[in-house]
Amino acid sequence: MAKNKEKKAGKRMKKKDLVNILMNFFHSKPTEALSLKFIFSELKMTTHPLKMLCIDILNELKDGDYITEVDKNKFRLNDHGKELTGTFQRKSNGKNSFIPDEGGDPIFIAERNSAHAMNKDKVRIVFYAKRKNHDAEGEVVEILERANDTFVGTLEVANSYAFLVTENRTLANDIFIPKEKLKGGKTGDKAVVKIVEWPDKAKNPIGQVIDILGKAGDNTTEMHAILAEFGLPYVYPEAVEKAADKIPAEISEEEIARREDFRKVTTFTIDPKDAKDFDDALSIRSIKEGLWEVGVHIADVSHYVQEGSIIDKEAEKRATSVYLVDRTIPMLPERLCNFICSLRPNEEKLSYSVIFDITEKGEVKNSRIVHTVINSDRRFTYEEAQQIIETKEGDFKEEVLMLDKIAKALRDKRFSSGAINFDRYEVKFEIDDKGKPVSVYFKESKDANKLVEEFMLLANKTVAEEIGKVPRNKKAKVFPYRIHDLPDPEKLDNLAQFIARFGYKLRTSGTKSDVSKSINHLLDDIQGKKEENLIETVSIRAMQKARYSTHNIGHYGLAFEYYTHFTSPIRRFPDMMVHRLLTKYAEGGRSVLESKYEDLCEHSSNMEQIAANAERASIKYKQVEFMSERLGQIFDGVISGVTEWGLYVELNENKCEGMIPMRDLDDDYYEFDEKNYCLRGRRKNRMYSLGDAITVKVARANLEKKQLDFALVEEKR
Repeated sequence: MAKNKEKKAGKRMKKKDLVNILMNFFHSKPTEALSLKFIFSELKMTTHPLKMLCIDILNELKDGDYITEVDKNKFRLNDHGKELTGTFQRKSNGKNSFIPDEGGDPIFIAERNSAHAMNKDKVRIVFYAKRKNHDAEGEVVEILERANDTFVGTLEVANSYAFLVTENRTLANDIFIPKEKLKGGKTGDKAVVKIVEWPDKAKNPIGQVIDILGKAGDNTTEMHAILAEFGLPYVYPEAVEKAADKIPAEISEEEIARREDFRKVTTFTIDPKDAKDFDDALSIRSIKEGLWEVGVHIADVSHYVQEGSIIDKEAEKRATSVYLVDRTIPMLPERLCNFICSLRPNEEKLSYSVIFDITEKGEVKNSRIVHTVINSDRRFTYEEAQQIIETKEGDFKEEVLMLDKIAKALRDKRFSSGAINFDRYEVKFEIDDKGKPVSVYFKESKDANKLVEEFMLLANKTVAEEIGKVPRNKKAKVFPYRIHDLPDPEKLDNLAQFIARFGYKLRTSGTKSDVSKSINHLLDDIQGKKEENLIETVSIRAMQKARYSTHNIGHYGLAFEYYTHFTSPIRRFPDMMVHRLLTKYAEGGRSVLESKYEDLCEHSSNMEQIAANAERASIKYKQVEFMSERLGQIFDGVISGVTEWGLYVELNENKCEGMIPMRDLDDDYYEFDEKNYCLRGRRKNRMYSLGDAITVKVARANLEKKQLDFALVEEKR
């Protein structure tokens, strides 16, 4: 009876399952030659059909160069012994991959061959021979450098142990925590946990609690959890705060004597209404009919923060301030960023300034970069400055209106040179004192914002040219530039194909200026149309990301040959580097070590990206929180993303984005068409395309996962 049962079971085994069993078996004995008899015996293959299937598979593996026949009916794993180093990418579904340092396609790493490597770890792998019609595959043999061993999640505490339940998409298993490593954590607490061990045969990694953030769901806890998740600091080190407290705020007469004195020149700041750190101020006075002296005055942070000091090291590590929905995590201690360095009204302040002699038509006749002392006459919010521009009335109206006139001329000139005009609005939340979002509003860039932006761009460009523009036979000194490469040609072609369905055209070849002017023409054409936001989003995706580098290639988006960041040293570390090098070179200093500054540029670019991701996560959290009180409500929206796992929909009313999971599109079997940004039903041929108008109902709001699910509402409504 048992024999019959075994026969049936044997017959029923699927080929795919047996392939995996055989591969695992060869991997478990990578150096041994395994005879057919041994394989049958060890894998308990007792039925004839199973043995025949096994022989077929072994022949296929041999043909695919995956195993080699070392003797008659004796096989060994064909490990070509090629070792590679690179980055491990973990996926919670087990479809891990390896990105080689030397470039090339990703290599599949099965979970059994991952050696418990974590996401973004630097690893060494052995590259196995490629099986016919299969992806390349490898095995991790050494973890060279851990990328991240701390995770954020919610504690579940039992009597003698606990687990950290994470929503991290790269970790399939919860983290086991022994009772003595809990640090007083209780069920429902959000915690930061460090993985200390992951035993070979264990399903779960073992960790210890580093910090308890507070109760899950509490606003500060959740914001700190987002920061911790991205490896960003959520507290300021006490020693750095203490060092800042010792810095004197008073300015000595000797220091003033060393600087150009702008204290009597009309000067003001224009900033968001909730700003506390005023990085920049503008001054203006008439030189003669039609010619003005405009000063762009920037907080002289490097006067107060000495290179190599404890404050400087902390600023370098952070590289940027982080702006979450309801708070700022500053790069510098509060005493510096909001008090000593901040260009507050009616206070004498040290600044580093670019002074322009400029016409009303935006023609720069002369410029100089100097250390100054200023005294701001007025602190404007953007709204107040905008009102002066619109009504032609208010404090310092002549000065504000003249700056606006010059800024508009500069802007026109920039666009005629091929700068790209991405004018996007930002989604902002009104938040109550408990951090709860009560309403959504859109922040648009108006003339007052553009006025400030234009003078900051001019100052940054002028500073970059000062160092970068040298005679042909001279070598420019090392300097951090803000660079922006040309768009990816393939993405540009895809964009051209995509917009063609809406009846628009785009030049994808020709000079830099030809392409950028064509993009601007497109952006003008779509203004006010229903597809505006969508085409703008897809256009931005075709662009490269701007970054910092000592190797200048110019800034494509701004159409500047030389560009840097000089105007925000309170919140960006590259601006502090620029201030220091400008001063050093102005005093006749020699060029600095390029490799050191390139590393600092790369670090700053990475931190900028991480800060942007954390900011997006905080917005997503608030969107889900806001919509969780609107379950069941119906909204009109637009398809903002199409993926193989579902449709992303952005609501027209509040720009909150959620997803209709593929499993909920159950009227057909839908296939993802990546090139055409759409899902297509196999039977009924129904299509859901990027940009389509759609009506949805709010189905689920999962705050823990920052995930909003919508359900499709049929058009019958």
